[in-house]
Amino acid sequence: MIIQPKISSKSKPLFLYLIHGFVLVVALSCTQEKKNENSEDSPESFRFSVENTLSLERSSEMVVISLEDLEEKFDSKQDMSFRVFLGEEEISSQLNKKGTDKGLVFVLPTIGANQKLDIEVQASPDLSAPNYPKLTQAELSHKFGGEFKDREYIGGHFENVDSLHVPAEHTDHSWFIRYEGPGWESDLVGYRFYLDWRNGIDVFGKKVKNPVLQDVGQDGFDSYHEPADWGMDVLKVGKTLGLGSIATWEDGKARRVDVTDSLYAEISTNGPVYSSVMTKYYGWDLPSGKTDILANISIHSGTSLSRMDLESTNTIENFATGLIKDPKGELLVSDTDLDYGYIATYGPQSLAGDNLGIAVIYPVGKLKEITEDELSHVLVFDSSDKKMSYYFLAAWEQEPGGITSQEDFKKYLDEEIVKLSNPLKILVK
Repeated sequence: MIIQPKISSKSKPLFLYLIHGFVLVVALSCTQEKKNENSEDSPESFRFSVENTLSLERSSEMVVISLEDLEEKFDSKQDMSFRVFLGEEEISSQLNKKGTDKGLVFVLPTIGANQKLDIEVQASPDLSAPNYPKLTQAELSHKFGGEFKDREYIGGHFENVDSLHVPAEHTDHSWFIRYEGPGWESDLVGYRFYLDWRNGIDVFGKKVKNPVLQDVGQDGFDSYHEPADWGMDVLKVGKTLGLGSIATWEDGKARRVDVTDSLYAEISTNGPVYSSVMTKYYGWDLPSGKTDILANISIHSGTSLSRMDLESTNTIENFATGLIKDPKGELLVSDTDLDYGYIATYGPQSLAGDNLGIAVIYPVGKLKEITEDELSHVLVFDSSDKKMSYYFLAAWEQEPGGITSQEDFKKYLDEEIVKLSNPLKILVK
């Protein structure tokens, strides 16, 4: 599970949640505006420090200040806008009122080895929000104006929606949902999953840092399988676990979320530095009986990693996830005593025929076994508490600054699990 360290102020505790940031550096946007500290209308503010205890520079570290703590710290019941400053420069931020990470979210550009940074948060009743560059995106798009005929959607046009109760007529290749499910991306990589009985997670490799999902699949339903200026679909999922798909381990095989009563998906957050997708799987039919699954997938700027947070109404025996088994991708397994570990593959396994690394990073304390079936490398977990969180990632060599060797990919992964196992320290002044 994700560790959320507590810190205390002079009054009640203020909880700052640190979700690990990642090695690939994002050029963090600033408004270039300086604070006017001498103005009579100067906003309320508070300060805290962020300390990196590792002898290793860290990039794109995400911090979340909860909604409750914002209200308490600024002692205000009215709507407020918030801005975050590192010295005189503003850090892009957003206020999340839905999703897993509710609160004020911002991403530190870098923090040096053994460095401590001083951060200021300002609050004002002025609700005008700065226009930060859009570095993340989540979307869901389906057709309107046509009709289902023999489980195919005929006619119509695509429109983005905030949520969707999946129609009973919908199945794979119904041509109803653009690129067949929700998509989410950072400035480095994009992902999607199939919102039907398959429920596999796929990868969109990106050649550019700007958002691209809004154009994917608009010029032909599955045109994203061909190279384009923005990139392409780079992973063949098929019947495998793809990349971090939700599954169980049954009778020596991984089984994805397949037979359900119904599906609901929602774009819970779509912001400049953080985006997320929430999905409800009602009545997943398991050998032990039916259960409902609530899945939240999130991503933030400057990272290739997505975080999966799961809750089940009933205990799932042998909850599992994993990676496609491709003969062109060599299996890599972490060998440490850290809180987090990984399984990964690397090699010329992309659909473009070039190098692609994929990985699942998991909490070691939850692991039951690492195994495999004919199609996938599999992680099996103890989920007796009905909750599970893990990360998954893809690194394509054609992305800007992409990793081009197995040695560099392994080094990247080894650093990520060190950082996850050693979260930043926060001290309120």
